[in-house]
Order: sequence, then structure tokens, then C-alpha cells
Amino acid sequence: MTTHQPQPAAPGPLPVIAPHGDFDEVAVPSLEAQIREAMNVQGGLILDAGNITFGDSTFLRLLLTTHQEAHLRIANPSPAVTRLISIVGADQVLRIHPTVEAARSA
Repeated sequence: MTTHQPQPAAPGPLPVIAPHGDFDEVAVPSLEAQIREAMNVQGGLILDAGNITFGDSTFLRLLLTTHQEAHLRIANPSPAVTRLISIVGADQVLRIHPTVEAARSA
């Protein structure tokens, strides 16, 4: 298994991405494109997950891959996101913050 070190962040605050709705294999690619762009520019991002109503295994894979490759902070997770990441134990690995402000200051 290959592990990736997070890219060094560019100077300045991490960008915030605040998607909304359901994220399954059809919707994840557009979110992944936004995340990749933020990773390339800043080396990381804050994902405001408060308006995500559903995430499947492709969404979970995106979170875990992003965590391995960049500085990912998840803020304000919705009940659906909280449930998904806690069921598989990813809450022990991912950086989760109650608010965007808390994620920014972390």
C-alpha cells in the first residue's frame, strides 16, 4: 500500500468548500474536482459538511483519499456524515471540527 504525505500548504488560509445534497457515485466526481483544485492551490481545504444529506462509499473513499493526500479538515458534519464516518471508524482518523471557525483555527 502506498501512502501519500500531505502537500505543504501554500501561505494563507485553507479554502472552504460547502457542498450540499446527496453524494453518491454520480455526484462525487464534481465534488472531487472542487477538492482537487483546492488541494493543488492550497495543499488542503476545509469541507463544511453541514448540508450533506447522504454519502455513500464513494464519498467515504473521497474523504479518506483526500485525508491521505492533503490537509483535510471536516467542519460542521451533518448527522448523515457523522453516522457514515463513525460506522467505519473513520472518525478516529479524520480531522473533524464542530464549526468552520474551529477548523480554521486548528
